[in-house]
Amino acid sequence: MIFSRKRASGGRQGRDERAAEVLAERAAEESAPARGPYDVSEAPDGVQRLDLGSLQIPAVADVEVRVQADPQGVIQQVVLVHGESALQLGVFAAPRSEGIWDEVREEIRQSLFKDGAAAQEAQGEYGPELHARVRTPDGLTDLRFVGVDGPRWMVRAVFQGAAATDPAVAGPLRECLDGLVVDRGQEAKPVREPLPLRLPREVTESAEEGVAGPVEA
Repeated sequence: MIFSRKRASGGRQGRDERAAEVLAERAAEESAPARGPYDVSEAPDGVQRLDLGSLQIPAVADVEVRVQADPQGVIQQVVLVHGESALQLGVFAAPRSEGIWDEVREEIRQSLFKDGAAAQEAQGEYGPELHARVRTPDGLTDLRFVGVDGPRWMVRAVFQGAAATDPAVAGPLRECLDGLVVDRGQEAKPVREPLPLRLPREVTESAEEGVAGPVEA
């Protein structure tokens, strides 16, 4: 009888422990963001990404990553291209206490207005965003400005071309934004300062050797 009780107690204990584990797993899943951009502390594992320092860009089929960098490998601009659409990415330092996208969005709207382009605010899948049509050397171009506030950082994403107006066309570029990872680092930085972006070491070494090639994840 004693042995039987111990076995029964052990069984209950095992079930209780397993139930606790399941609840903990569910709590972790519920607390994790359903979509990115992710902070590096919350990023899902098992995803192939191009590491540019403060930004890690997921590999998505048929999306080309184009970067503009100085001779030291410091990146000035990151643009993802899919067909006739593009997505320009930037990441900036933000305060610990609050986001800055509301402020930045209004400044973008005023800047566009001064340049003769009207921008309309709309509620998008990432929250408030700006839609505008601007004149470029290639003609009129549609832009959609999206901002995502994270822990001490903000990602600014600008959809260009058809992806700015047609969600179906934006699919692969939106997948890149949803899977984006931000590595803010621990250093103190002025609010709105661009976070450092650098070419992967192997790309820099190839450039120094005079070997040109695309940047790939």
